[in-house]
Amino acid sequence: MLKLGISNIISKIKEEVPFEAVSEDYSFTIKIDAYAPYICGAVHDGHQFRRSLWENCLHSEYERWYEEDPCTKEMVRSHPIVIAGCDSRFEYDLNRAPETAIYTDAWGKQLWKNPLSQTERNQSLGKHTNFYEVVTALVHQIEAKYGKAIVFDMHSYNWKRWDREVPTWNLGTANIDNDRYGGIADSWSKKLGGMQLPNGIKSTSKINDTFQGNGYFLKYITQNFDNTLVLATEISKVYCDELSGILYPEVVRSVEEQLKELIPLQAQEFHDSDLWDLNGN
Repeated sequence: MLKLGISNIISKIKEEVPFEAVSEDYSFTIKIDAYAPYICGAVHDGHQFRRSLWENCLHSEYERWYEEDPCTKEMVRSHPIVIAGCDSRFEYDLNRAPETAIYTDAWGKQLWKNPLSQTERNQSLGKHTNFYEVVTALVHQIEAKYGKAIVFDMHSYNWKRWDREVPTWNLGTANIDNDRYGGIADSWSKKLGGMQLPNGIKSTSKINDTFQGNGYFLKYITQNFDNTLVLATEISKVYCDELSGILYPEVVRSVEEQLKELIPLQAQEFHDSDLWDLNGN
């Protein structure tokens, strides 16, 4: 894997050069084996937490891990284009707009002993800016190459904190163009619900049940690209014990293996569909 600056990453994307790299500041990774018509993203996969923030943080490492989305990059790592965050959302949240990307409190608990200095804030927000510069270049290249693009925005959530039965998979569609893409979203939800998972885990799937797809990653791409669909795809943390932090690698691997088939199928269905040009594009 190369270590590259943002300008070099963007240059390679514009030239459609396959590569795998970590950003110069180690804040995100990007892998492009081929310039395929779909992108996989895992913005909350990261767990890194800048050392200069350690003593000022009131949340333990476990508390941070509990709210992150571990293994979401691993679930899609075999696909041609994968971009993923390396840093914890507790440092800055790639799924929030810049003005709210740095938490003051998190899930009802104050995050910092003392307010962050402007220098610390600027360092974190610079990483946020760099990530979205690359996202912009990447989506632009795929949309220009194929006329449209589909992005699989992978997340996970803690099912044990809910006091009702919740689905294994949740698809958030509140901020996509449902007139154009509602049928594609329904199809994706059905594919996810048909998975066969180990250990007796049942796979169920619902749309806008636990989350509605209000993340910045989806909103940013949707607002800046006319013909790109982002599918905010959440798996409940059935692949780990969210209370102890133990991972179940056999479940992660099963999800990865089935997504190897399902994601390309969904991308093909999207690109074969004429729903994208209902507005005359």
